[in-house]
Order: sequence, then structure tokens, then C-alpha cells
Amino acid sequence: MEQQDLSVVRTAVADQNGGGWYDDEGMDEAYEDGYSVSEYDLISSPNDFNVKTIFDLIISGVIEIPGFQRNYVWDIKRASRLIESIIVGIPIPQIFLYEKGRNQFLVIDGQQRLMTIYYFVKERFPKKEKRAELRRIFNQQGNIPEAMLADDQYFDDFKLSLSEKLPDQKNKLNKLGYGSLGEYQSSFDLRTIRCIVIKQVAPKGDTAIYEIFNRLNTGGMNLSQQEIRMSLYHSNFYDMLHQTNANPTWRRILGIPEPDIHMKDLESLLRGLALLIKGDEYRPSMVRFLNGFSRQAQNDPPEEVEYLGSLFGSFLESCSALPDDAFQTGGRFSLMLFESVFVAVCLPFYSNHHLVSGTIVPDSVAQLKADRGFKAASQKGTASKDNVQSRLQRAQELIRLASA
Repeated sequence: MEQQDLSVVRTAVADQNGGGWYDDEGMDEAYEDGYSVSEYDLISSPNDFNVKTIFDLIISGVIEIPGFQRNYVWDIKRASRLIESIIVGIPIPQIFLYEKGRNQFLVIDGQQRLMTIYYFVKERFPKKEKRAELRRIFNQQGNIPEAMLADDQYFDDFKLSLSEKLPDQKNKLNKLGYGSLGEYQSSFDLRTIRCIVIKQVAPKGDTAIYEIFNRLNTGGMNLSQQEIRMSLYHSNFYDMLHQTNANPTWRRILGIPEPDIHMKDLESLLRGLALLIKGDEYRPSMVRFLNGFSRQAQNDPPEEVEYLGSLFGSFLESCSALPDDAFQTGGRFSLMLFESVFVAVCLPFYSNHHLVSGTIVPDSVAQLKADRGFKAASQKGTASKDNVQSRLQRAQELIRLASA
């Protein structure tokens, strides 16, 4: 076992929100002046698990593929090459796991490889158009029900799709499935894969996990802040956010029919609720604030999660008199405008644990958009405590509800 003392420092990252439907002006607050991370004591230990053991650990839930990570994206040919490499003994990239607790390991890097192994042993390959749905089911249940695995609407048979011929012989593995590997099955089952297990020693807790996930995830394009957050802090609260994100009225307000691939829409929901519930405690950075809120939300009782979902639903009903572009500036959805109106409307009702009653007066939203103080707090240093509080305050002063 090797121990590393890692000093994590601030690094510049490419803007992951830019362009499209989402107004990202000032959205570099994740790395604004004053943002810092701690120095961590981490233990990293290499472990060589054979494929059969890895499969069993996935089935048992010991190895947890984080909720709402990117969907399985490999095609049959790439998946087949991985399986072939394992069978014939060609080394494959190591897998990173984070030790959350006793017999609890979170996948940091290696989701596609692990899911390929899972699907191959199950002898079923997911259809592309069904993968988002399958990912949600896998996340909720820890596996995919056998009845669904057998359903040809969701899966095809997983037969290796390899080159028909090698330079000097026929490819004996082509078109084989796990159950028809014959003599090669034991080679596959017993082949080892290097897994690097990382554990936080100091400071106490799991504060390092976000940075570890962000910096060690090596699978192509970096994950967005919200994709990482969803993976690390999945809970009933996040299930509620995911369901709410599909609400037709919410989609209309956003101006996009389908959920955003990088979860910017879901982050908008999170920010609204976080500022509603903990806005008076807000301190920059916004990333750290949302991480802390998400971590605490893991312990929310079911009745509180249900109430928050209903509260947001009642807020959407209060938007019925607003035009489709009410929360847009310059033709793009404005997160700062939305979250400010959301808090202003919901706060009096949330304080009494009631649902929103009444409809938002459209002119009051237009007035907020044009307000000099609100605009000033939305242009520079947008994640500073003063500007966040100023936006929320101006919205509470200007937004009005008409009686139901």
C-alpha cells in the first residue's frame, strides 16, 4: 500500500457552460478570487481483482457506479475489443475507485469498462435509444431486472463483433457470447484488472472526493460540475430533482424540450432550492455551497423531499400567466433571474411549509429584469455574497403575486 500526501491547488479549467440556450454570463464563479481547496492526506492502494470478482462486486453493490454518470456510450465494436483484450491478456487501463466506507467503493474512472464487463457476462447489449432509461433503472435498483434484460425492446444479444480473420488464422472469438466462450471463459473470468482504491485520511470526512473525481476522471471530455455532483451526492432529493427536470412546464420555461446532456438545467433547480433553503447562509464559492447543500440533502427525510417537489410544482403553476420567455435575457435562459424569482415567490410559503398560492404578475418580472440594482449584481462578481444577496433582495422587493 502506498500513501500519497497530495496538495491540491487551484487550476484553470475551460468554461463548460458556454453558449446555447443557457445564459452563462459571469458563470465562472466556481473559480472566482478567493476560491480554494484544502490539502488532503490520501491513501492510494493498488488491487488486482479478477473479472469474476469485479462482476460480483457490481452485482452486490459493493462497487457503485455513480448515479447519473454519463450513459453507457460505447458501441458493440469498441466493447468487443475490450472483452477480446481481457481474454487474450492484453492489459487494459486501470480503474479508479474511491473508498466511501467499509465495502463501499465509488467508481471515479472506469464506468464504460465496468459496464461492458457487466453487459457481456449478462450476454445482453443495450440499445442506444434505451440507454438513458436503463441508466436510471440501474441507479435506482443497483442492477437491471432480469425481465428487462430479456426484453428485446431494450437489449440485443451481446455477441463479440470482431474482425472475421486475423493475419494468419480465423478469429475464434468473433460472434461468441459469454456463455459460448468455452475454454476461453475461465481465461476471461480469472484475468485480473488493476484497481486503484483511494481513501481520504485527512481532513476527516469526504471533502476530497469532489476534487478527486474532478481531477482523476480521465474519460475523454471532462465532466461538468453538476455531473460530478450528481455522481457523488445522489439521494432521494436528487431523484426528485431528476423527476422535476422532466416537467413539461419547466421545459417550456427553459426553452429546451429535452434535458441538457451536461445537466445545466438540473443545476438550475438545485441552485433555486439551495438558495431558498440556505440562502441566508450563502458564502462563496457557489460550487462549495452547492456541494455542501447536496451532501446535507442526502439526509432529508422522504416527506421533506416530497414537499420540496410539490413546492416546485406549485411554483410552476404560479408561472402560468408568464410568457414563454419570461426568464430569458438576450434570448437565453437566465439562471440568476430564475433563481431570484423562485426564491422571492416561494420563501413566504416555504417558511410555513405551504405550497405557492397565486400567480406571478408578469409586469413584476419585467420590472426586475430592468432594475438597475439587479442588473448590477448580475454582471460582475456574480457569486460574491453581496451580489447574491442583492439579487435575492431586489426580487423579494419587486416580484408580486396575484391572488388565485
